[in-house]
Amino acid sequence: MLEESIILIQIILIDVIMAADNAIIIGMIAANFAPKHRNQIIFWGVAGALFFRIIFAFFASYLFGFAYVKILGGLLLVWIVNDLRRDLFDSKKIKSPTKISKEPSYIQSVYKVLFADLTLSFDNVIGVVGAAKNNINLMLFGLFLSVVLVVTLARFFAEKIKKHQWFGYLGLIVILIVAIQLIIGGLVDLEIISINTNFKKFF
Repeated sequence: MLEESIILIQIILIDVIMAADNAIIIGMIAANFAPKHRNQIIFWGVAGALFFRIIFAFFASYLFGFAYVKILGGLLLVWIVNDLRRDLFDSKKIKSPTKISKEPSYIQSVYKVLFADLTLSFDNVIGVVGAAKNNINLMLFGLFLSVVLVVTLARFFAEKIKKHQWFGYLGLIVILIVAIQLIIGGLVDLEIISINTNFKKFF
């Protein structure tokens, strides 16, 4: 009972961290749009988060060996950070779009959201499955909780970023940290670099 309680706490912490990262990206992309399209972007983000988590859960036992996927995901997240920075700040689109201030491409934004879902769902499933230690019920709970958190937090972050520009910068920093962790974690898994044992839990 005590062991299951500890595992449950670990899963909840992993979900909160990873779902927050996922929701920040969805929220930042959605913040560029008027309410109608903003809700659609959030819908696609949530649907993608659910879909990819289910797919990865089925193949969880194989994912631990794919270090190069972490590296690729990290590099592409760096690209997303730069793209979001340009959309949010260079073009001054934090305010509600007008006839003069055009929204960014809706289709491209959906692609960005789905790619972020793909990358972060991979990491989320790895964390949850690893913590669950073959307990199917706890694993399913962890995956369900992560999607619920993405749903609730994405709308929150979208509204915050719309009102407070500094919140957008904070979001970019968080995403960049995740990207760096993915890249370093992949390089460590491939034994290209080595890090102190005390710091391995961060990667």
